[in-house]
Amino acid sequence: MSTGRFLPPDYARGDETTVGGYAAVHGRAAALEGKDGLSYSLEVLADVTGDLTRPYGAYLVFLQWRRMGEQGIDGHLESDFLASANSADAVLAQVGATPLTECQRLLDALIAARDGDHGRRWYDVMRAEDDA
Repeated sequence: MSTGRFLPPDYARGDETTVGGYAAVHGRAAALEGKDGLSYSLEVLADVTGDLTRPYGAYLVFLQWRRMGEQGIDGHLESDFLASANSADAVLAQVGATPLTECQRLLDALIAARDGDHGRRWYDVMRAEDDA
């Protein structure tokens, strides 16, 4: 078992209310709770778009953490391209400036698209199954 160490935030490194700024200030990826009650870490990634005029695009990846058992990733969700430009660095910076509140909205929309908009968290679903 590894031990973690507390690293104090360095607020001079960025705006912690944005996805990229949070990572810079805290030295780790931001985490959000999805509308399904599960924990997600988020990261900004870039890829080629296939468009020669704007060859790079950036998007958000939300890693869904396992809720029981050994710590690990159970799955992921990806946004569409949120920005495109002539360089990977440019699109990473653009999407890195996305406010965490917008990231939360995007995550919840992706969960709704995947699961339907039933609005129930995993523990409410389990409780309902126990009552049946």
